[in-house]
Amino acid sequence: MNTLAHRIVDALAQALGPGPRPPVKALHLPPTPWNGSKDGEFGALELADGSLGLAYLLLDDALARLAGGEAGEALAGADPLDIARWWVERDGAARTLGFAAVNALTRHLFDRHGWVPPEAPDSIAGLDPQPGESIGMVGYFPPLLKQVTARGARLTVLELRADLVGEANGVRVTLDPAELAGCAKVLATSTTLLNHSLEGVLAACRGAQQVALIGPGAGLWPAPLFAAGVTALGGSWIVDGPGFAAALRRGEPWGTHARKTLLDAATWARWTHVPSPR
Repeated sequence: MNTLAHRIVDALAQALGPGPRPPVKALHLPPTPWNGSKDGEFGALELADGSLGLAYLLLDDALARLAGGEAGEALAGADPLDIARWWVERDGAARTLGFAAVNALTRHLFDRHGWVPPEAPDSIAGLDPQPGESIGMVGYFPPLLKQVTARGARLTVLELRADLVGEANGVRVTLDPAELAGCAKVLATSTTLLNHSLEGVLAACRGAQQVALIGPGAGLWPAPLFAAGVTALGGSWIVDGPGFAAALRRGEPWGTHARKTLLDAATWARWTHVPSPR
């Protein structure tokens, strides 16, 4: 049992309360096969109130399995909390749909409370690498490497691909999670949530001062994550739902319909201590 994922879904259900929830309206997918772009890596589940929840589609061949339209038609009208539980109860494409539902319900709750996460200062969750500092990264993402090494910090990258292992230009790539133990700050993508590997990452970097999760899928209910040691979530906030969905379906860049946000534990604490209208 993945206890962190269960805690997130349970906390989300508690926050939603017993009242009615907006049903699933549609599933939005990029064209298949994958076109090789970041914009083609994500899909979104839309609720009847317009709330959108994103999920990475290239894990477990989810994009190919969901393509064709039948999956979206089957989900229409469903209770999104039932779908959200697939994240912890099922595998493959169903798990991906469950994760998207968790994100969609979180957006529904944020809108209900009038909560809007602050804009992100950069693409690395404001970690502010310092000269000589040890930074950890889960997954090898070349566009982000220079944002760390250019500041004089040392970067340790945890990877699954053995062919990437090695050290060059201030970047060490390893397969051993234990090497994150010496990192003061750690950056991981939301895929570690989708595939239930985040708890292992958190255990490996227990001494880190900051642990940030980033990516379009990092938009889920944050309380259990902050309690588990995550310090910030860097996600994508959709500002134009129809425009986003149309661009996604056409395989076009959808970044102009969203903005990058950074929600930290301190901001979350302020929100939850101020009563909000429902």
